[in-house]
Amino acid sequence: QVQLVESGGGLVQAGDSLRLSCVASGRTFRAYAMGWFRQAPGKEREFVAGISWNGGNTYYADSTKGRFTISRDNAKNTVYLQMNSLKPEDTAIYYCGAIPDEMGLPLAERFYDFWGQGTQVTVSS
Repeated sequence: QVQLVESGGGLVQAGDSLRLSCVASGRTFRAYAMGWFRQAPGKEREFVAGISWNGGNTYYADSTKGRFTISRDNAKNTVYLQMNSLKPEDTAIYYCGAIPDEMGLPLAERFYDFWGQGTQVTVSS
């Protein structure tokens, strides 16, 4: 099992920045690629960004490319999501997910084995 705990969400204004963190415990963090997803009210959970076990590969949704940056610190068992130039449409609950690194970085949530409880991000206009 891998336990994931997200933090860093909050209420901000459009154009502001936030940094989300996801701390992992349990099995070897290095064995997993990590993804950030988000779910807005009435919508399905969608892929935001993903990172391979060593940070060598990253992938972003078109809606976040150029504004969001995913990174990880394996010594701290933590993956981050730096979000800049936030927009009201970024409002959602943000979740981190873990997937065995050999699976790559799929966009579909069903491939991820472990999830955190989520952190709320609200962007006002």
